[in-house]
Amino acid sequence: MDNLEAEVEVPRFFVCPISLEIMKDPVTLSTGITYDRDSIEKWLFTQKKNFCPVTKQVVLDIELTPNHTLRRLIQSWCTLNASYGIERFPTPRLPISKTEIIKLLQDSNSPQQQMMSLKRLKSIVLENEKNKRLVESVGAVGYLSNIINNGINDNNMMTSSSVAGELTGADEALSILYHLKLSQMGLKSLFGKTVNFVETLTRVMSRAAGYESRAYAVMLLKSMFEVAEPMQVTSLNPNFFMQLVQILNDQISPKATKATLKLLINVCPWGRNRIKAVEAGAVAVLIDTLLDSCTEKRTLEMALTVLGQVCQSAEGRSELLTHAGGLAVVSKRIFRVSSLASEKAVRVLYSVAVFSGSARVVQEMLEVGVVEKLLLVLQVDCGCKMKEKAREILKMHARVWKKSPCIKYNFV
Repeated sequence: MDNLEAEVEVPRFFVCPISLEIMKDPVTLSTGITYDRDSIEKWLFTQKKNFCPVTKQVVLDIELTPNHTLRRLIQSWCTLNASYGIERFPTPRLPISKTEIIKLLQDSNSPQQQMMSLKRLKSIVLENEKNKRLVESVGAVGYLSNIINNGINDNNMMTSSSVAGELTGADEALSILYHLKLSQMGLKSLFGKTVNFVETLTRVMSRAAGYESRAYAVMLLKSMFEVAEPMQVTSLNPNFFMQLVQILNDQISPKATKATLKLLINVCPWGRNRIKAVEAGAVAVLIDTLLDSCTEKRTLEMALTVLGQVCQSAEGRSELLTHAGGLAVVSKRIFRVSSLASEKAVRVLYSVAVFSGSARVVQEMLEVGVVEKLLLVLQVDCGCKMKEKAREILKMHARVWKKSPCIKYNFV
C-alpha cells in the first residue's frame, strides 16, 4: 500500500502510530492508544520496551484489548477500495487471554486434567514472547513450582517415571518454567518459596531423572543465580555441587554443560563454595574437559575460568597438582583456544606458582613445558596483564629454572 496516497486517501486513524502502516489487527493498550498488534508486540516483547510509544506511560498491564470496531471499519474501507488494489485482510484469530491461562493453571492442580492442561500451556508459551510475559503475569511461577515440588517429593514420582521413559506433570511444569524465560522478578520469586526450590532442582539434577529434566533444572538454576542475593549463594548444600559435577561428567548436552559451567562461575567467587566444588570432584572433570579435543571454544574458556576460581583455594591447587595431566593441559591450552582462554590459563599457573610452588611443583612445571610456554607469552603480542603475570612467575622461580640447559632466556 506504499503508493496509494496519490490514488486514495487513507484515514489517519487507520494507521498504526509505530509502523505508519494500515492496521490489520488493531489492539488498544492499557494507556488507551490503539496500535497494530504485530507492531506493539514487537515494541513490548521483542525490543523489551515497557512504555507506551505515544504517551510514554509505563505499561503495567500487558494484555492487549482487540479493537473490533476499528478493525471492522478498516475491513469495510478495504472492500470499498478494492478497485485500487487494496485487499481485505481476514479477521485475525483471537489471542489467548488471561482468563484462559488462569483456567489452565487451575486445571493443572487436578490429577485427571494436569497433563492435558500443562501441554496446552506449554504450546501457548512456545508460541511467542507476548504469551510468555502474559503467563508469568498471572502467577504461573507459583503454580508450576508447586507442581515440581510435589512431583519430586511424592515418593520420587518424577524420577521413577522419568526412568520408565514417561513424562510426568513435574517434567512438563519444569519445561514450561524454563521456556518462560522469566523476568528478573520472576526468577527472584523462586528463591522466596516456602519450600527450598534450589534443593528441589538439585534433586531433579540427579542421575535418576530424565536427561531433559536434568538439563532444564541446571539451566533454570543458572538463570536464578544470575539474580541471587549473596546469602542465597553462600548457603548452598554440598550435594548441589556434586550434581553439577555429575552433569559435567555425564555430558548430557552442550547447553547443559555451558549452563553448569556458568553456574559454577557465578557461585565460586565465594571461598566456601570453591571448597565444596573441589570436594565434589570439580577439578578432575574440568581437566578432563580441557583434555577433550572436541570441546567447544566457549566451553574451554569457561572451564578454565572455573579452574582459575577453584585454584584460588589450597584444596583446588592440590587437586590440580595431584592430577597427572593437570599442569600440562593448562599450559598447552595457552595460545590454542583464544586470548581469553590463554589469560585464564596463565592465571591458573600464577596461583600454583605463587601459593603452591614447592620444589617438586617447580620442577614439574619445567618438565611438562610450563616454563617454555610462559617464555613464549613474553615474546608474542598478547595482553599486558597476561605478560605481567607470566613475568612474575618466571622471576619468582628464576634461580631454579635458570639452571636448566633447555632455558636460554633472561628472566629479569
